[in-house]
Amino acid sequence: MNPSVFFTGLTMGLSLIVAIGAQNAFVLRQGLRNEHLLAICLTCALSDAVLILVGVTSFAQIAAWLPWVEPLMRYGGAAFLLWYGARNLHSALHSSRTLDMGLETARSGLAKAVLACLAITWLNPHVYLDTVVMLGTISTQFPGQQGAFAAGAISASFLFFFLLGYGATWLRPVFAKARAWRVLEAVIAAVMWAIALRLLAGG
Repeated sequence: MNPSVFFTGLTMGLSLIVAIGAQNAFVLRQGLRNEHLLAICLTCALSDAVLILVGVTSFAQIAAWLPWVEPLMRYGGAAFLLWYGARNLHSALHSSRTLDMGLETARSGLAKAVLACLAITWLNPHVYLDTVVMLGTISTQFPGQQGAFAAGAISASFLFFFLLGYGATWLRPVFAKARAWRVLEAVIAAVMWAIALRLLAGG
């Protein structure tokens, strides 16, 4: 396994997954409530692992059969990330939201929590864009080393979800402040633009 390719997969996976969306907010909320954490973190990480493997193994084959797919996804993905980064920068400059953690609501059962997590994960189109399309596209830059890239990206998912879920106790006072969200949105914007530039340079 090539360590540099593994590290690239790790950093790319973390860069894409760090954006606060429905899935991450759900994990963060479960962590703040200390509710079914192991099951929720495993559900998210294993779901990502399946999608990453599909993207890394199947996207390269599709690109080989249809050569125009890879550049289309590359430039289309770069355009999306540029727009996504601009949206996050706008939020960083104008947002005043805080995380509504819902800590006073009744605890839900394990099955209900896992089903909610699966729905948030598998019914979210951005999850497919990040794991299957984006990571699948980036992996084509490492012929013969896709396994190392996938291992890095999957490791990023496990690392992130478990840190987010179990580290939520320390994040609670932070995300109670609107300023923390603005800083996070600005960081996400920078990361999205960096990935877009990488895709464009790789073309």
